[in-house]
Amino acid sequence: MAKFRILIFTYTAFFFFLNSHIHGFYLPGVAPLDFQMGDALMVKVNKLTSTKTQLPYSYYSLPYCSPEHIVDSAENLGEVLRGDRIENSPFVFKMRESQVCAAVCRLKLDKKSAKAFKEKIADEYRVYMILDNLPLVVPVKRPDQDDVVVYQHGFHVGLKGIFVGKEEKYFINNHLTFTVRYHRDIQTDSSRIVGFEVKPFSVKHEYDGQWTEKTRLKTCDPHTKRAVTNSESPQEVEEGNEIIFTYDVDFQESEVKWASRWDTYLLMADDQIHWFSIVNSMMIVLFLSGMVAMIMLRTLYRDISNYNQLETHEEALEETGWKLVHGDVFRPPTNPDLLCVYAGTGVQCFGMILVTMIFACLGFLSPSNRGGLMTAMLLLWVFMGLLAGYASSRLYKMLRGTEWKKISLKTAFMFPATVFVAFFVLNAIVWEQKSSGAVPFGTMFALVVLWFGISVPLVFIGGYIGFRKPAPEDPVKTNKIPRQIPTQAWYMNPIFSILIGGILPFGAVFIELFFILTSIWLHQFYYIFGFLFIVFIILIITCAEITVVLCYFQLCSEDYQWWWRSYLTSGSSAVYVFLYATFYFYTKLEITKLVSGILYFGYMLIVSYVFFVFTGAIGFYACFWFTRLIYSSVKID
Repeated sequence: MAKFRILIFTYTAFFFFLNSHIHGFYLPGVAPLDFQMGDALMVKVNKLTSTKTQLPYSYYSLPYCSPEHIVDSAENLGEVLRGDRIENSPFVFKMRESQVCAAVCRLKLDKKSAKAFKEKIADEYRVYMILDNLPLVVPVKRPDQDDVVVYQHGFHVGLKGIFVGKEEKYFINNHLTFTVRYHRDIQTDSSRIVGFEVKPFSVKHEYDGQWTEKTRLKTCDPHTKRAVTNSESPQEVEEGNEIIFTYDVDFQESEVKWASRWDTYLLMADDQIHWFSIVNSMMIVLFLSGMVAMIMLRTLYRDISNYNQLETHEEALEETGWKLVHGDVFRPPTNPDLLCVYAGTGVQCFGMILVTMIFACLGFLSPSNRGGLMTAMLLLWVFMGLLAGYASSRLYKMLRGTEWKKISLKTAFMFPATVFVAFFVLNAIVWEQKSSGAVPFGTMFALVVLWFGISVPLVFIGGYIGFRKPAPEDPVKTNKIPRQIPTQAWYMNPIFSILIGGILPFGAVFIELFFILTSIWLHQFYYIFGFLFIVFIILIITCAEITVVLCYFQLCSEDYQWWWRSYLTSGSSAVYVFLYATFYFYTKLEITKLVSGILYFGYMLIVSYVFFVFTGAIGFYACFWFTRLIYSSVKID
């Protein structure tokens, strides 16, 4: 007990230490910055990304113009895992002072640099930049609605096409026309940045004489205010060619206030689809709720009344339906240890997702806090180890287990070890591609420390607490000799009923799943957590109800082996999630490289595995409550 108190005190102290330091950190996007006229604005560069390869690279992996000293910005855990590499850039603006045709540098392409640019252009890589924590976007008019402007994240490195002749060539976007939108305070004359846009152009710059820092370009000139407005004479990428990188910057006053500056980025033009998703899911829930209500209020009420009115021994021998298996329904299942581990892990995942959803709905995990969502999920999963240990050991004790340390050890290692090994293999593949998406050794070590230093001890603490509590007694006694299960109808076959049970939970979420996959693999913003939270609640209800309904039919067929089937019934929805991910891969993505395909299916396997554990636990605990409720309502002699 003394050791246990010391451990509790240590973790309490650690929590307060962590909490005190969190309050000292600056959360991106929370504190506004005021700029006076002429103040320097530092543009930062982020990664290069492509929807074709899904492999991010750092900005300076290409021979772009760079400042004298490249300085890395401090990234949080989520940013590192996302592949973000935020660094300073040679682009320096002055607040409310427009510039025309500012030269950044001149580059002579050799064979290696020309090849690097061509590869990134062929794979349609986009360049990400940041100003005052706002990502750079390219405004594009929707083809079906000219008055509606959508924002694409980042600009293309270049484009591939035919300019002169019949041969396809590569052209680089070497001129950037920036637009910085600001909101001015009339009283203080200070300004806050509310928008950061760009229009990229490919321009073959021309000049007279030898190149120096003071050379005036003929294609654009700040003295004559001649600006680049098109790409009629594009800059070709070829060995030996000379590329001059230039930019314009224009400052435009905006009525948009700082607090609303993310609204244009997160503009949701397809909210009707989300409402359709909600209505679709609600119809499924109402259908299942009607079935559950019918079972609970009509069938069960009639059954329980009939069973409780049985008076003679002969009548008792003629029992039919679910009451027949009362002596076996709480018999421990096969592999009880594994069931306890997965039930505990499911509770851990449920707690992580629920708290993350709540924080996201309250606005703490907005896109302005880059990497915040992933960081929060990792930390919450670690601290939810307490619930995992508690749930697994409590169920283990109810199933007459005695070695709580063994079950806690399995809970602490089985699921995370599987995910970690898969993640490590995928990370090795990314590392071999020299991508910035590869998690550095230091970050990998930090993840191991979080796992072994915090999660594992918390699982044991939860296991100790759960095992100390008295196990709940079964409503009915279990017979010593197991009852023989009669031959089941074809539709009650375990595999068939399990796969059928997973369809409805998947049907409740598949529309929202499309938008989540789009945000992850097509690099779009996702900030409709209100919709997502409603779908999350509907998913919980659907998983619970479909499992209860199928469990009731199973018990009525005198099949008492419900433990594992209840977990697998709702958990089988993960099979449909993975099948949908496969369908999405072939219909929406343009991935052609083998490595990128392996990464996609590897990460979607991990996501499907988490979904299986999470939904399986919901179905299991719903059936656990249901069986105890109905068998405690009848008189058993």
